[in-house]
Amino acid sequence: MEWPFLHLLVLIITANGGPILFRYLAGNKMAYPVDFRVIFFDQKRLLGNAKTWRGLIGSFLVTCPMAWLMGYDLTTGFLIAAGAMSGDLISSFIKRRLNMRPSSMAPFLDQIPESLIPALLVMQAFHLTANTVTYLVIIFFILEYVLSRLLYELGIRKKPY
Repeated sequence: MEWPFLHLLVLIITANGGPILFRYLAGNKMAYPVDFRVIFFDQKRLLGNAKTWRGLIGSFLVTCPMAWLMGYDLTTGFLIAAGAMSGDLISSFIKRRLNMRPSSMAPFLDQIPESLIPALLVMQAFHLTANTVTYLVIIFFILEYVLSRLLYELGIRKKPY
């Protein structure tokens, strides 16, 4: 594996970890739902209370500086955070349509969009191939489970997934 691949993996993990870090630091403060509690035409919440502006902004506030510290421009960090958070919001939207509770576990649905979308957004900048993107998504999937469990054990995450 080359450094750009590892850098991208770290930045995607950072983007997905930002909301967790900000929830841990802020508690219930600034936990305003991204969907403004809007009910979709299927009579279900658009996203749910677990998707907050605090988390969304938190992702950008940690990913952009991390990208810059790693030698990339802020735009790269922005695209990675935007991709990861878009994937997270898409997953949440689908989970609501499937009658899954907010923050419930949905293997693959929780990990693939959160890693695939940012990888596709910066594919050229990181010189990725389709195979490399596939490897990245698989490694992210595995690491997400390991890191989630660790953060739960440390009391940073509310659930071990």
